[in-house]
Amino acid sequence: MEWKTFGERSLYNNQWLNLSLIDVQQPDGRRWEHHVVRLRHLAVAAVVNNRREVLMIWRHRFITDAWAWELPMGLIEDGEEPEHAAAREVEEETGWRPGAMKPLIYGEPANGITDSQHHVFRADGATHIGPPTEKNEAARIEWVPLDRVRGMIDRREIVSSGSLVGLLYVLMDEGIR
Repeated sequence: MEWKTFGERSLYNNQWLNLSLIDVQQPDGRRWEHHVVRLRHLAVAAVVNNRREVLMIWRHRFITDAWAWELPMGLIEDGEEPEHAAAREVEEETGWRPGAMKPLIYGEPANGITDSQHHVFRADGATHIGPPTEKNEAARIEWVPLDRVRGMIDRREIVSSGSLVGLLYVLMDEGIR
């Protein structure tokens, strides 16, 4: 059953997000204004080496005041292809240049409230090119064995949705091989 829309009005806009109210009508006829958060789209990279390790960063997220492991990820710039954004983020955040980016999975993590798109890629292999150029992202950068990832997820050491989706997909692929 499809909801009908009758217009949108902006409540707040900046370079990071836009908050709107959309005039909607549900299939049962009820009509009301629904909040929508419009976000810039995200690129995520799962870089796996020939030792079955994945490149991860240890970082603090001030919003939840929590430390966790994440895959390199970041916002897609205007006019940038998602796979280029994923490769750029790996280099900036880790100092490693990934191999060719292959689409892994696409997701919309909260499509009942936001239009955010997550483009997740996999690269097999990377070359170290120097220290990270982005100094505010990672407290540590490590190659984590894939056989440790499930336990890290279970212990809530990995919690970001982009990282979880990418890592679970990589683990599923590895299990099929």
